[in-house]
Amino acid sequence: MTSTLRNLAIRRRNRVRSKLRRVAKSSRPRLSVFRSGRHIYAQVIDDVAGATLVSASSKDKEFKTGKGWNMDGASEVGKMIAERAKAAGVSDVVFDRGSYLFHGRVKALAEAARGGGLNF
Repeated sequence: MTSTLRNLAIRRRNRVRSKLRRVAKSSRPRLSVFRSGRHIYAQVIDDVAGATLVSASSKDKEFKTGKGWNMDGASEVGKMIAERAKAAGVSDVVFDRGSYLFHGRVKALAEAARGGGLNF
């Protein structure tokens, strides 16, 4: 059962990424989100160079809330990734939600990143 669920998640992730690659071929980096049960992670990735430009997570030392599994923690990570991306000179990104629904912590992170100045 779990292998079937994992396979479905991989198919969802690949479907989302294939649509993103059409848009972000050379123009914009990708803001990728990963969430686990206790933490949430975000990276701005340049797919052309194959390199991570900036990253932020609920495990960083600058993370103040202390809880990465709730909406407040996700919002704080969204603000952190927006600040770091702006400092690196990135303002336009493509949002990659992976296999996750655009709901809850993923949505909170995205809205906080938009509020911090990232355009997607």
